[in-house]
Amino acid sequence: MLKFKSPKQTEMKSLYIVDYWVPFPSSEYGGVVTVIAENDNECHDLLLSWRNECESVHDAKIMEKVVNCDRFHLLDEEQSRIVDSFTT
Repeated sequence: MLKFKSPKQTEMKSLYIVDYWVPFPSSEYGGVVTVIAENDNECHDLLLSWRNECESVHDAKIMEKVVNCDRFHLLDEEQSRIVDSFTT
């Protein structure tokens, strides 16, 4: 069954599957961070607040990873958040 949002509801959110942006050797094998957000900017902001302060030298790479990641539109209303992460 398809679910449609009424025009009064907020913008549709997406599930973002973002490749970890910290390169080797700081991150040995990389990783993935899963985020629910309304748009690329919100996803970027959530990732920026989630990352460790010691990784701030790599912040410029976050938006590039967000723009190029796989994303899936969500039909149900979800809270914007970091859903899960696996990083090395």
